Amino acid sequence: MSTNAPVNAAMNATLNAPKLISVVLSTYNQPVWLAKVLRGYQSQTFRNFEIVIADDGSGTQTREVVKRFQSETDLTIRHIWHEDDGFRKCTILNRGIQASEGDYVLFSDGDCVPRADFVGNHHAAAKRGHFLSGGYYKLSMPLSEKISEQDIESGEAFELAWLRRQGLPFSHRWLRIAAGKYTAPFLNSLTTTRPTWNGNNSSGWKSDIVSAGGFDERMRYGGEDRELGERLENAGIHGIHIRFDTLLLHLDHGRGYANDEDLNRNLAIRRETRDSGRTRTDHGIARAA
Repeated sequence: MSTNAPVNAAMNATLNAPKLISVVLSTYNQPVWLAKVLRGYQSQTFRNFEIVIADDGSGTQTREVVKRFQSETDLTIRHIWHEDDGFRKCTILNRGIQASEGDYVLFSDGDCVPRADFVGNHHAAAKRGHFLSGGYYKLSMPLSEKISEQDIESGEAFELAWLRRQGLPFSHRWLRIAAGKYTAPFLNSLTTTRPTWNGNNSSGWKSDIVSAGGFDERMRYGGEDRELGERLENAGIHGIHIRFDTLLLHLDHGRGYANDEDLNRNLAIRRETRDSGRTRTDHGIARAA
């Protein structure tokens, strides 16, 4: 065996790694939550990323939060906005994808606070021919309100002992918080659920996402993210679990936009995607001329 094999493997891994990650965050009128989330990204140890805020029609308070972080931090932030005309998350996400400059895109929400290693672990796990599938740990409203930007910046907000002192109730899902660098891969391997595309914590190569047409803009709330993953799977782009490597604290909020009519329409679109095996939507990002 060539003694250069480890060196060559390391070089290949470097060459195939993302050059720039674009973090696309969806948001709608949650300026206090968004500020906590942006503080989480300011605290990332891996720095080669930009943030694209896909804003589904928020008011001026959200714009003020964005401007504050643009001026007070070294984050590169693009604010993509359209007028409020109901739930059009898929449309603004597609605009966010088009505005992104990275070759790799990480999707999350403006109410999901990332631990300091979040972007770096997505970068390390990125693999051609695959997308990455993570999850979140949902907090109660009182705990969501209690966590401060300072708690996030110090890292205390992601420590199980600290969260328990703030009132975090017992849950078998504590493993998502407590998993460490060496235990996370083992725990990921034990996961029995399929690695699906989850809009709050998934990433993939921009070229694959654009080839799939991005998000289907016919869809409103309820599985619209999963449908993109199903098209990627149909195209042979398979998911990899990283749920124990990428901790997000999901801040609580209402979902007044959810309704049965939209959910049923979305289920019908997803069923068509699975049954037809289609790899691209004609109701998303247009094909390049």
